[in-house]
Amino acid sequence: MDLINKIHSERAKIGVIGLGYVGLPLVIEFLKAGFEVTGFDIDNNKVEMLLCGKMYIRHIDIDIIVQKKSSFLPTSDFSKLSEMDCIIICVPTPLNKYREPNMSYVFDTTATIASHLRKGQLIVLESTTYPGTTDEDMLKILEKEGLRGGVDFYLAFSPEREDPNNKDFNTRTIPKVVGGLTPQCLRTADTLYSKVVERTVPVSSTKIAEATKLLENIYRSVNIALINELKILFHKMDIDIWEVIEAASTKPFGFQPFYPGPGLGGHCIPIDPFYLTWKAREYDFSTRFIELAGEVNTGMPYYVVERAGWIMNMKSKSVKGSRIIVLGMAYKKDIDDQRESPSLKIIQLLRNLGALVSYNDPFVPCCREHRHYPDIDMTSTCLSEETLKSADLVIVSTDHTDYDYFFIEKHASLILDTRGVFRRLGIKSTKVVTA
Repeated sequence: MDLINKIHSERAKIGVIGLGYVGLPLVIEFLKAGFEVTGFDIDNNKVEMLLCGKMYIRHIDIDIIVQKKSSFLPTSDFSKLSEMDCIIICVPTPLNKYREPNMSYVFDTTATIASHLRKGQLIVLESTTYPGTTDEDMLKILEKEGLRGGVDFYLAFSPEREDPNNKDFNTRTIPKVVGGLTPQCLRTADTLYSKVVERTVPVSSTKIAEATKLLENIYRSVNIALINELKILFHKMDIDIWEVIEAASTKPFGFQPFYPGPGLGGHCIPIDPFYLTWKAREYDFSTRFIELAGEVNTGMPYYVVERAGWIMNMKSKSVKGSRIIVLGMAYKKDIDDQRESPSLKIIQLLRNLGALVSYNDPFVPCCREHRHYPDIDMTSTCLSEETLKSADLVIVSTDHTDYDYFFIEKHASLILDTRGVFRRLGIKSTKVVTA
């Protein structure tokens, strides 16, 4: 039975490498569709939790995994890759300290797959990366054992489009872009994803698929940078950026609202644009527009801390020695994902100025082991009346729905709101300053 027929009959064995924010939702969809799934991860803690029927990502429901436990095996034994028919790679693609791609997770995973590769398997990369990763770099690694891509095995790229805790779209309902090394590779990968998503979007090559994901995130990065820069300018001009956005949003065409904040977070928008700027150097091309947007966005935590110092100075207080509470450690509201959160940088900068910083986040009980912030090892403080009254400044970095902003305004002495949440709720107070 060839692979496409095995996929159609749900007899294909699915392997998902990387059991995080991207990999686990895929596991769940394949289980729902009736497939046998093996989940691979180097983190034994994740494997053990899943084996015990426990979940480590707040917004992902463990119920399907528990119900389908006979069809799902989480493991750190990568020798089982040889048993898989389809292998989907969902590993991180971070930046190093020089803002250059760190492809070690992808390439090490590819090398591991190559050592267990057999004829007829489908390999799909979902991790965001630069154009050429799949059909140039990965292909070379996979072919080292003698098998040929597009002939002996299938190779494809299908970018993840996860938006954690999005109430309107999920893994099944978000259209899935798919690009293959060859037409048969595309057909095979498209058949696979068609079993678990409502709509696939086949494209002519893996490079097109890779570039599509970058365009999506660069589009957001550039527009957020624009609105962040306007926020700083309009503050100097005594113009309310939030009211400007509301007014502009009434135009029924040609305008899409973006909103300012304390900086970018998550594993996509702060990182992915730099993959293209790095790759562009091979072509002697400078992506000035993209890099400028990155500079603006990475500078926003510095702006927040500058504003914090300014408003405290107006109250005859110094940042040094002051007690400051940062509300929200997650990079966006109502999730527990701390990756690249601007709150991490804000806390680091405030500490460097001598502030006594604590944080509260109902979704993040502890914050530690961040590769760029090894010195941040904190637990969420109780957001009580006493805690708020003892703080010299409260900074709203993430506007979680669970927060009682009326309670916060009542008991805090000074608030810096980086999300415009108090304005949005109609809370007018001399204690609140919008960043």
